[in-house]
Amino acid sequence: MDSRTLIALVLAVAPLIAQQAGSVTKLLAAVERRYNSPVTLEMRFEQRFRGAGQPSRLESGILFLKKPGRMRWEYRAPEGKLLVADGRQVWFYSPAMNQVERSPLRASDDLRTPLAFLMGRLDFRRDFTEFRSNLEGDLMHLTGVPRSKNSPYREVEFWITPLAELKQVTVHGHDASTMMFRFDAERLNPPINDRLFSYTPPPGVPVVDAPSEEPRTPAKSTQ
Repeated sequence: MDSRTLIALVLAVAPLIAQQAGSVTKLLAAVERRYNSPVTLEMRFEQRFRGAGQPSRLESGILFLKKPGRMRWEYRAPEGKLLVADGRQVWFYSPAMNQVERSPLRASDDLRTPLAFLMGRLDFRRDFTEFRSNLEGDLMHLTGVPRSKNSPYREVEFWITPLAELKQVTVHGHDASTMMFRFDAERLNPPINDRLFSYTPPPGVPVVDAPSEEPRTPAKSTQ
């Protein structure tokens, strides 16, 4: 290929690259507006965890959110499992463990990314340095590289509809683990009773405090 042909190809492709980059920027801004604005949010979720060299584990349920800092992951499979954040603390109950784990909810927790949209803290440019994008049917598939070198994950994949709705988030850890969240039946600003975010441990079930450096989040709630 001679230099003139190469230059012609670059000139032909450059506008397409710029157009795609502009589309991605607009879509990310639309996603931020969609999830940072509502006060409440309700959706069904499916959560799949795969550790390095281990079989995958699938769980599912209903997620309720209310700003500021309140959420309820109500698992239907496995039945009875529950994670509640009341704005100050996170309570995690697993019937299989027969104990309640309590930990503080802090802005520095990994709820900020990649699940920041759950708490209305979504800012893609703040949390990621770059995005790779491609279309998969009618969904935009974006792969983001975290900005922080201390991030517990190496990259995050997002699947986004043309209406800026997040359908799936997949988190890839440095240890080759993968955590996938798939969301469906989303409702923005539904009426949600504050009682859903209050938690009282079951009678006779011990309460243990998680180590302060290991706050409980859905991404770690795999038992």
